Amino acid sequence: MSRWPLTARGTGAAVLAVACFIGAQTFTLSALRYVGALLTIMVFASIATLYLVRRTERVTRSFDPDIAAVGDDVNVRLRVEIRSPLPSAQGQWSDALPAGVEGDATGVFPQTGAGMSAGSRAVALEYTVRAQRRGIRQIGPVSVVVTDPFGFARRRHSIGRALPLTVTAAIVALSPLAELPGEAGGSMHSATDQLGEGSDNLVPRHYIPGDSMRRIHWRASAHRDQLMVRQEEQETTPEATVVLDRARARWHADADRAPGTDPGFETAVSACVSVAARLVHEGYIVTVVEADGTAVTDPIEAGDAAGVEQLAIDLATVTARREGAFEGLVARLSGTATGPLVIITGALTDADASVLAPLAHHSSLPIVLAVATPGSTLAPAAESGWRTAQIAPSSDLAAAWRTVADRGARRVRL
Repeated sequence: MSRWPLTARGTGAAVLAVACFIGAQTFTLSALRYVGALLTIMVFASIATLYLVRRTERVTRSFDPDIAAVGDDVNVRLRVEIRSPLPSAQGQWSDALPAGVEGDATGVFPQTGAGMSAGSRAVALEYTVRAQRRGIRQIGPVSVVVTDPFGFARRRHSIGRALPLTVTAAIVALSPLAELPGEAGGSMHSATDQLGEGSDNLVPRHYIPGDSMRRIHWRASAHRDQLMVRQEEQETTPEATVVLDRARARWHADADRAPGTDPGFETAVSACVSVAARLVHEGYIVTVVEADGTAVTDPIEAGDAAGVEQLAIDLATVTARREGAFEGLVARLSGTATGPLVIITGALTDADASVLAPLAHHSSLPIVLAVATPGSTLAPAAESGWRTAQIAPSSDLAAAWRTVADRGARRVRL
């Protein structure tokens, strides 16, 4: 919209005022001079009501949902509170949308009446946008074009400040690790079968003063000739590790500039959160680390959906970085036996596969998901014992996951 302060009606009034002055001078008609003066006063008075009369405005903004994933629709609500001694005619409003958020954030600003009390008039605005790219996206401020009561002049001004919207990576629903309960090795299956009265995981221990007499294990007491009580065997929840490789050397140059700029890296972040969500649901304690073994967040307990959501939030702003050698990961895990180990990486070289080769024999389910790049191959990693699949921004992550996870868990080899 033009910065010219007059509307079409105001411009016409100004032109007519000039014409009246010229006609009054030409035809010596004093009535035209009065009409021209009246129009001029009205035009300048209209401009003064917008730029000189004090007008207080405040805007509050809210998002639904508060945190969105890529591809989600977000409902944006605005409440504009106005305090002005003069009414305003109908105008237009628009909200500033950043890159990565798309939608129609414009509309008609309704006519408002006069009022001196704070908060006496409030205008509710609402629109819907779609989150397209991961990151922290600033929504706003809202711009309003208001006109004077006569519709001669207009003014565009901004109200309030921008509010950040957190856009996380999309979480893809992945298939279970195995068809039969308990095969995945997670606690969500095993604990159900072992708890309860008379379960096999009840073992006797020596009686301690204060123990309930109902817990006495009479058969064990007779066998050992001393009082023994039942004690539930302590079970340990299995652990899984998800590796998000952020090393800049294995990604496109755009991956370290800003969140959401490299489609390949975005696929990797989405895969990381999706795999973690699947393993947490399976009953594993999931640790997310980088390629050098550095922890990304605190371990997520089995079944902790809130922990998965927090992981997505923590990864909303990550980009590629300079460091990221796999030797640190190997040093951290080579001396232990772990459950599923899922490495999400970019352009994996033969040298990288050689470094990772020993880890395949320390995991019950070693998986490598690599973002496909021209000329890349996962054959060396597969020969080392890894279950491999290539993923691309346009590919089906769920289908790639099925190819590496539908064979169940294997026994750990040390």
